[in-house]
Amino acid sequence: MENKYPCHRPDEFRTGKINLDKTLKLLIKLNIPFDYVHVKYVFKKTSNQPKTGTITIEEFRAIYRTLAHRSEIHELFCSYSPNRKILPEINLIEFLRKEQFVIDADEAIASELIAKYEPIEEVQRKKQMSFEGFLRYMNSKDCLIYKREHTIVYQNMSHPLRDYFISSSHNTYLISDQLIGPSHLWGYSSALMKGCRCLEIDCWDGPQNDPIVYHGHTLTSKITFRTVIEVIDKYAFVVSDYPLVLSLENHCSPKQQEVMADYLETILGDKLLTTIIGDTFPTDLPSPEALKFKILVKNKKVGTLEETVLRRGLDSHGEIGEFVEEVEQSEDDDADESTPVLPKSPLLKRRNAVKRSPPPPRKKRKVKKVKLAMELSELVIYTKAEKFKSFEHSRANQKFYEMNSIGETKARKLAKQTANEFVLHTARFITRIYPKGTRATSSNYNPQEFWNVGCQMVALNFQTPGLQMELQNGKFMDNGCCGYLLKPEFMRDFTTQFNPYNVTGNHNPVTLSIRLISGYQLPPSNLSRTNKADPLVQIEIHGVPEDQVKQQTCVIKSNALCPRWNETFTFTVQVPELALVRFSVEDQISLAANEFLGQYTLPLLCMNKGYRHVPLFSKLGDRLDPASLFVYIWYY
Repeated sequence: MENKYPCHRPDEFRTGKINLDKTLKLLIKLNIPFDYVHVKYVFKKTSNQPKTGTITIEEFRAIYRTLAHRSEIHELFCSYSPNRKILPEINLIEFLRKEQFVIDADEAIASELIAKYEPIEEVQRKKQMSFEGFLRYMNSKDCLIYKREHTIVYQNMSHPLRDYFISSSHNTYLISDQLIGPSHLWGYSSALMKGCRCLEIDCWDGPQNDPIVYHGHTLTSKITFRTVIEVIDKYAFVVSDYPLVLSLENHCSPKQQEVMADYLETILGDKLLTTIIGDTFPTDLPSPEALKFKILVKNKKVGTLEETVLRRGLDSHGEIGEFVEEVEQSEDDDADESTPVLPKSPLLKRRNAVKRSPPPPRKKRKVKKVKLAMELSELVIYTKAEKFKSFEHSRANQKFYEMNSIGETKARKLAKQTANEFVLHTARFITRIYPKGTRATSSNYNPQEFWNVGCQMVALNFQTPGLQMELQNGKFMDNGCCGYLLKPEFMRDFTTQFNPYNVTGNHNPVTLSIRLISGYQLPPSNLSRTNKADPLVQIEIHGVPEDQVKQQTCVIKSNALCPRWNETFTFTVQVPELALVRFSVEDQISLAANEFLGQYTLPLLCMNKGYRHVPLFSKLGDRLDPASLFVYIWYY
């Protein structure tokens, strides 16, 4: 059987020369990461015989050096190597402590790195590192900007559910726009594989008493509720063990709601949470830890959780509860939670219906009655959808297991006018934000403004790439991509004074310094037929309004292979716990327009200090290996 890759022997060049294809195979064999466009360009530039399309062994070495031997890393190596050729163990320890902030660096750590990265056995035996070994170390996962300890679940997962930011999706069934785009099961599997923990399902009556899922009153295609639940059952816990919430936007008749309840119970089985955890009635929400591998239904509910617990074991088939629901003409509110009226059941008659204070008078208010199948209502345990009226009303009346959905327009208004009240509200109750109905192209709002007031479920259209999803993906990379992030302490406190629009008091600001040294094999411009681009880098801080800032490097002309900037940027960040840092690489097409080449977003507190590599991702979220930025990070 022929070897897949040619060995690195002189007989590779036994004919004296090799072509581009063999060059690529040889680079793979030597573990040199490369972008095809860059290698093709360097190959053409290096070859003395462009007509034959071949190179000699010397020309190959020149290509190897161009791609692998990065001058900025060589300068760093020489500054710690006594003879500019070898890095003794003691000097490596000094480098690790001084430059990489590995405070506990010692002989054991140094010798482990030498064993891992030094390719020359003789140098390895002497407990030293050659430049080749140092280069491999600097290009490795050990020198990534992202803290390795944050790539696993490391946060305390035993707080009540409301104490976490929860990765949430809107119109999960859509994979395009929300007027004529297709509904597809891929929307669910894809969101779950990205760590999403709250999915939205729009349910409507379907033919043959079989509920369907689509964006109502539009031309989006339809899928059956049953197949949606089957896909969710398959992918629910592939990426994360922590609870999954199914946010039902329920437009079905009671008859088809019973079918929905039946599908949820039969398909999900033991995964479906159908009653409270423990023997005693709770006074607070359970934790993600206590709800591991459980699927929760978020929907309207008739009556209280206490009544559901009392009814446990009774057959509710065919029983219908009724809602009196207020509909506001002005509010573009797609999650129309409501005030329940209890069904006529002997058991429930024994218990007094909850008295709720009447809502303040509103303009254009109308009331409608909504029927709800008790079988579906009984499946709602800790995530009862409750219409949001006001912060005062919630303080006085809302139960711990009730949660609100608020449209982005109303939520933005509340955040700007009464930010601290909003934070106090989200410290007590789970709050879901969803995009306004006029976003026909499934565009997204900026999630940061709602994380800033502690909203747990900031629902985005996962199918729409762009800055908003980059912030979402960057934020939820933390805590092992499990979809749950413990909110900062000042957002969990029932007496907090925190106001993102007016940061004062006990916050610990951070001074962040980023030296942007160079780029490596940046994605070539779509507008260039060679590897050319005129790259620049924007560094942005996303956080509370005071921390929002953007700084930019100069433009390096005609060099996407190895541009050098050596520019330092300093930021003072007032609320580091909420701050995200985004590196965006662009190609300057003209003074007025840039083309996006790649980006990377991560939480400020997930950044490693020292000399680090920043990987780059495409618009669609794909890793653009080996493209990266080389930076020096420092903060205190």
